[in-house]
Amino acid sequence: MAPSVSEIATQVQEATNNVGKLNLQSAKQDNGPSYPLYYPYYDVNEKFPPTEIFEYSDPGARADPAKPHLLNADTKVHHISPFIGTEVSGVQISQLSEEGLDELALYAAERKVLIFRDQDFKDIGPDRQIEIAKRYGQIQRHPTSPNVKGYPEFHVVYRGAEHDRLKDIIRSDRINRTQWHSDISYEKQTPGTTFFFILDQPDVGGDTLFASQVEAYNRLSPAFQQRLEGLYAVHSAVEQAEISRRRGGPVRREPVESVHPLVRRHPVTGEKALYVNQGFTRNIVGYKFEESENLLKFLYDHIAKGADFQIRATYQPGTVIVWDNRVTVHSATGDFDTSIRRHAVRLTPQAEIPIPA
Repeated sequence: MAPSVSEIATQVQEATNNVGKLNLQSAKQDNGPSYPLYYPYYDVNEKFPPTEIFEYSDPGARADPAKPHLLNADTKVHHISPFIGTEVSGVQISQLSEEGLDELALYAAERKVLIFRDQDFKDIGPDRQIEIAKRYGQIQRHPTSPNVKGYPEFHVVYRGAEHDRLKDIIRSDRINRTQWHSDISYEKQTPGTTFFFILDQPDVGGDTLFASQVEAYNRLSPAFQQRLEGLYAVHSAVEQAEISRRRGGPVRREPVESVHPLVRRHPVTGEKALYVNQGFTRNIVGYKFEESENLLKFLYDHIAKGADFQIRATYQPGTVIVWDNRVTVHSATGDFDTSIRRHAVRLTPQAEIPIPA
């Protein structure tokens, strides 16, 4: 059952009162988050069972390639890069038909990242938001990140004067805080079509960087591509769980590790994509330590330096970003003052077990 308004107010007030590092003056000046229902919620006693394998069928596979229910006369699109990223206006995700939602999955796979403007998605309520996202797979319940009280399907991204979890995740002595990753790649069934919507946003900064793992693969020589296609790597949630434990946060289920191909094939488009990321990939199976480190460092550098197959996604009130986690990596940009609130929510449907190229 969804929490009442009084429960929400109590939750926000308790969070404000109980964290010793709060900047109370800043919290009072802006009257708190615009959408307190989605305030980050932690319960160290909350536990989830191990994730079980489920049957998955990609909605994009049944979509009309012409996408008539998504891209019609009222829809305007602007491609940000030839390889990744399209801004879409003139369509409401919340009002798409079943056919339109299937076409959304296909378009996200083709363009990698879709940026929808002027959406009412943040105002349709958590039940409807979850209902739409569940069409794309079983929604992952994150083992350590904040969620929404009563709705563990939500992954809450929040940074403000009274709450800045980013500093607990990324070392403060780093030159920059860029951290390329593909969400929860340690799961057996990794995420596919993913939803991210903004509730509070700085006027400047707080964007998201995205890179195409398809184009990153395509840039490699045929000989090098062939060498990578036989390799597998370990993706681990162990470090994520240890960080949460150290800061007194939840570990809702014991961390998992999975072995995935370095190059995967998208089940609908057939495109090949690199599938390694600095956040969760730990080592290449069968390689000695130095060999694994050397190859992974090369791939991480290749992806990070590929400005010509990257985009910087910006946010406005009502922005919803839909991307395909199977063929992209992304990074937050912690480039705004910590006294300014940035509040967003992610819904992360899991897709197929990665298919080797």
